[in-house]
Amino acid sequence: MGKTPEAGQDRYLVPGLARGLEVLGCFGAEAPRLSPAELARALGVTRSALFRTLYTLTELGFLQHDAASGRYALGPALLRLGHGVLPGRDVVEVALPILARLRDATGWSAHLGALEGAEVVYQLRLPARPGARSLVRVGSRLPAHATAMGRVLLAGLGEAELAERVAAGRRAPALGLVLRRARADRTRGFVVHAGEFEAGVASVAAPVRDAAGRVTAAVGLAAPLAETPEGARRAAREAAVVAAAEVSRGLGWAA
Repeated sequence: MGKTPEAGQDRYLVPGLARGLEVLGCFGAEAPRLSPAELARALGVTRSALFRTLYTLTELGFLQHDAASGRYALGPALLRLGHGVLPGRDVVEVALPILARLRDATGWSAHLGALEGAEVVYQLRLPARPGARSLVRVGSRLPAHATAMGRVLLAGLGEAELAERVAAGRRAPALGLVLRRARADRTRGFVVHAGEFEAGVASVAAPVRDAAGRVTAAVGLAAPLAETPEGARRAAREAAVVAAAEVSRGLGWAA
């Protein structure tokens, strides 16, 4: 790795920018996460000399800092720069560790779903307890208009596309009702069910967006209704919204 040019060596070079690009260049498939000490050694500088560069790159989203380990990784801002040129990260890859933490923090089963036609397809399922009974598994398809995750996904569509998909679905519901719900769900930013689809089951869902801001997936939580009073449902809803935003940032989206 070459040293950052000093001011005066070339009046057209910006040393701070060059240093930042050198830092980003240290990361790769063999070194996805690096500590400040490792970065300093790679660049031949002191940790104190790197502090402002790391802080700036992190604040701008080009690096992500893990407070627990103290290490840095490339951030979602790089994906936004490469959107349309470089392939984005797979949503399942991004969501898996986030949903695992969500499940552990809430005690609810965690899911990831995507819209296909007028159905929500389950891409991930992390049960809260081994052997927990459920209507769904990975690959399950359910009517989008009837489920919390499906409603979140339908709310991400334009009304013309939404109407077309609903009309093409099996046992299509009343379009006016679906449109009114979608408008409310879009404004609210989440959906909560308390036994509406599966008797005795509470569920919440929030949208996941890609780098262009499109709703491409949904994060969902589910738990027995009898074990989840209103306060628990509210806390789960807030946790799902936060987790969905974290997945979205991992895909390159910035609010």
